[in-house]
Amino acid sequence: MKDKAELQQMIEKVKEDVIAWRRHFHANPELSFKEYETSKFIYEQLESFGGFELSRPTETSVMARLIGKEGGKTIALRADIDALAMPEENDVEYASKNPGVMHSCGHDCHAAVLLGVAKVFSTMKNEINGEIRFFFQHAEEVPPGGASQMVAAGVMEGVDNILGLHVGPAAPCGMMSLTPGPITADGMNCKLKIIGKGGHSSSPEQTIDPVSIGAEVVLNLQHIVSRYTGAMEKVVFSTTKFKTPGEAYNVIPSYVELGMNARGVSTDFREKIPAYVERIVKGITEAHGATYEIEFEFTYPAVVNDPDTVEIITKTMKDVYGEEKIFSMPPMMGGEDFSAFSSIAPGCFMMLGVGNPEKGACYMNHHPKFDVDEDGLTVGVGFFVYGALSLLDK
Repeated sequence: MKDKAELQQMIEKVKEDVIAWRRHFHANPELSFKEYETSKFIYEQLESFGGFELSRPTETSVMARLIGKEGGKTIALRADIDALAMPEENDVEYASKNPGVMHSCGHDCHAAVLLGVAKVFSTMKNEINGEIRFFFQHAEEVPPGGASQMVAAGVMEGVDNILGLHVGPAAPCGMMSLTPGPITADGMNCKLKIIGKGGHSSSPEQTIDPVSIGAEVVLNLQHIVSRYTGAMEKVVFSTTKFKTPGEAYNVIPSYVELGMNARGVSTDFREKIPAYVERIVKGITEAHGATYEIEFEFTYPAVVNDPDTVEIITKTMKDVYGEEKIFSMPPMMGGEDFSAFSSIAPGCFMMLGVGNPEKGACYMNHHPKFDVDEDGLTVGVGFFVYGALSLLDK
């Protein structure tokens, strides 16, 4: 097996390729479930490296298997590849060529990093004890998510551990957050229709006004966080839509539609929060003589890092990059469908800092000016390379 110095040389050698791939992906973003050209490009690059067994678990995903010596573990490495439906405001040569679509979440970086990892490992097939699988996953941004579809296609069969990462400019370039336990939130969307009785705005007494009832519902839903959950619980509840039919100012509508989003990390989130919502809605609508229709949609379960896997990876990263490059962060309230993989095999999901205000890498993910300090991408390559090897050794 190659020593640390040799591996670091190999990682640095793919840096220009990783940056070029990242810029290619950034300039050619594709939406969830439509990553046809992206997955084709990835497949062709992997094919050019040689040594991999390639497959298409779903229409727009790619899996590569590097099968080494028999008898070892199977380690999976994952990158998501889809973009978001939003315009780009960056004035760079690699800006999106697809109007209204942008890699503003960093999946272009994830895909490029994992291609770099594959190129490094492609020359090491005979030195690997076990198997390394590379998941280039579609549709992370849109529930039910591509991860669950890949799992259903059997990609996790026989996997002992799985690694993933996510870039973000909140941390300085090259910093790594390695945290055991929950690191993302469970998510829920709610669609609510409050049905009253419409009429002329000059005679509200002849109506059952769903607008005023809806406003009361919105205000009372804030009690979920402030009064129904503990002070130390991480729960966020937001009403994000409030729509009425028609455009007239002198009409009280017959119904209103509300949209809500909730996030939390508690184990009983999926049972507790919907019950609170419906209790509030039911009480207020009944009090005013209205009725309601409600629909809950759960998004991605929380990503929970396996403590033992994190401990192994943290020790390895400290040995390679230094203790000062490692930090721990509390769970973020965003969602991630990596949980579909890590619920099957012990996982470690790392947050990689790519922030650098001097290079314009200071806008958060999902911002139209989101960009990264590309010097941090080789640290991502190192995380996968050293992490996979340390787990195979264990």
